[in-house]
Amino acid sequence: MQKTPFSGRVDTAAVHELALNPDGFVGRTDAIILSTLAHEMAHVWQQTHGKPPRRGYHDRQWAGKMRELGLQPTSTGEPGGKETGQSVSHFIIPGGRYAKAYAKLAAQGFALHWQSIPAPEQARRKKSSKTKFTCPECGLNTWANPTRA
Repeated sequence: MQKTPFSGRVDTAAVHELALNPDGFVGRTDAIILSTLAHEMAHVWQQTHGKPPRRGYHDRQWAGKMRELGLQPTSTGEPGGKETGQSVSHFIIPGGRYAKAYAKLAAQGFALHWQSIPAPEQARRKKSSKTKFTCPECGLNTWANPTRA
């Protein structure tokens, strides 16, 4: 997720942009994807209406807004995790405001139709820059780049 403030060219107005990376959609439900958008919207709310913390930090004011939205902040992704810190995720509170709002949206037929193409298993593994060569006489191994002379 990227948050980008834009400033006005003519006046002092500012606008925020939230962009979702479709790589993060793979293997996630629409409810989870949109909850990530709400998570980032809580940051924008704090930036414009609250007291912004240092960059990347999730503080008590942000955590309070998240709970108000129906999202439970957690450092572990599970119940019981810390609500504040540098690396904080969330989960959807069952029966909370977000869960109810998403249920209404889904009942109206809303669905996200796009995601990035999942990388094939071979592409996920780090490509080796070296190839293993074994001497047929003694069995000694060595590694070298086969494309270099």
